Amino acid sequence: MAKVIMVQGTMSGAGKSLITAGLLRIFRQDGYAAAPFKSQNMALNSYITEEGLEIGRAQAMQAEAAGTEPLACMNPVLLKPVSDLGSQVIVNGKVLGNMSAREYFSYKKKLVPEIKKAFMRLSEKADIIVIEGAGSPAEINLKKDDIVNMGMAKLVGAPVLLVGDIDRGGVFAQLLGTLLLLEEEERSRVKGLVINKFRGDVSLLSSGLALLEEKSGIPVWGVMPYLNLALEDEDSLTERFQRNRRRAAQVDLAVIRYPRISNFTDFNVFEQIPGASLRYVQSVRELGKPDLIFLPGTKNTMGDLRWLRETGLEEAVIGMRESVPVFGICGGYQMLGEEILDPYGIEEGGRIRGMGLLPITTELKRRKVRRRREGAVNALKGVLKPLSGRRFSGYEIHMGHTLGTQPQSRSKEEQAVWSDDQGQVYGTYLHGLFDRDGSAGALVRALAERKGIVSLPEPLQDYGSFKEEQYDRLAEALRAHLAMEEIYGMLAEASIQT
Repeated sequence: MAKVIMVQGTMSGAGKSLITAGLLRIFRQDGYAAAPFKSQNMALNSYITEEGLEIGRAQAMQAEAAGTEPLACMNPVLLKPVSDLGSQVIVNGKVLGNMSAREYFSYKKKLVPEIKKAFMRLSEKADIIVIEGAGSPAEINLKKDDIVNMGMAKLVGAPVLLVGDIDRGGVFAQLLGTLLLLEEEERSRVKGLVINKFRGDVSLLSSGLALLEEKSGIPVWGVMPYLNLALEDEDSLTERFQRNRRRAAQVDLAVIRYPRISNFTDFNVFEQIPGASLRYVQSVRELGKPDLIFLPGTKNTMGDLRWLRETGLEEAVIGMRESVPVFGICGGYQMLGEEILDPYGIEEGGRIRGMGLLPITTELKRRKVRRRREGAVNALKGVLKPLSGRRFSGYEIHMGHTLGTQPQSRSKEEQAVWSDDQGQVYGTYLHGLFDRDGSAGALVRALAERKGIVSLPEPLQDYGSFKEEQYDRLAEALRAHLAMEEIYGMLAEASIQT
């Protein structure tokens, strides 16, 4: 049985995912086979494993930090919101169905056996498992039949590291309030406290830390500084949307940020390309006239297409398509077609007119496509011609089945990227298309040359090597600021209750 430790937080966005990834990296560096586990994740950024199964993207990132292959048993329950009141429920990597929040709350206790089995499978492969909680363990309205915070800790006998976020203020109240609302048995599981995202002189915290330890009876095992790392974060509270809104550069890339945007990790690589800026926009005013427009993935293609129409962004994109290339990925690709049909009520039912920029039509099916793909980009026209022949390794994840509406295009269904005859509008189902073989840099340079810019510097390294450096920097920071000797002491044998 693997040894186990759990990271919980005082709120969503406290830094659980990164702390978990950092610990996994440290354990890997120290010679252990380590693996992440999150019993239930709610996220629109997801990933397809080599098994062809779907998990939260955060667990795939954490597995990468641990140097292990992402597996479905690392995230047995994934919730993908389709509206404010309901989610698609994915169990062991496969779609169970759509449920309202109330339906899922009543149903989730039935998932405990599946969570146990997933944890047991993972424990056979790892020396150390780092479990990540979700939200806060003090959400007392949700504690009944909890399967992701203290309920999970109890299930496997895990000691807990509790993380608070000082960047959003009130960190002492966060930590003490959370502990106050825990039951005695739950509180006894918390072995150490961590203050995360601190900016400034840590000596100014000393009196507060002493009082926190006195009132809680639990030691503070670290104050983590605010880290400027380029790693994937949870989609719900990402700072990328605000951070990248107005960054000026020679090549301006705009991503339409519709309400149910998903898998925007497709664009993270462009943040590391010299001379490029990546902006997430929600209005015609913010859009301006970029050098390329991305339509990203979405969990509700029909609803977000209606949002594009209501905001005027659809009209703006169509109006610029002669001079500004448009690239749709997954749901964004579907929007570019002539029509989207939903005969089975997968999203909203009925049908909706597409943007009419590609000769394709999409029908939403009951069965989700989940597959990994490797190959080379097919021959492209227009400004993105330099992507032709470049290798890719990505994955597809979609409910839609897309076909060409013209006889000459129906044979192209399996190609990596579709384009119009002018080479101005492009679409793909592939996530991760730009992560390999210098594709992101080639795209930026092609756009720069179109503008007459020939002095862009070459990227310094491939994206995979860059991410490896980021994981090492994260581990180095944790070693410098956390009491790792005490954290190693937390590791205890898991004791799954039957």
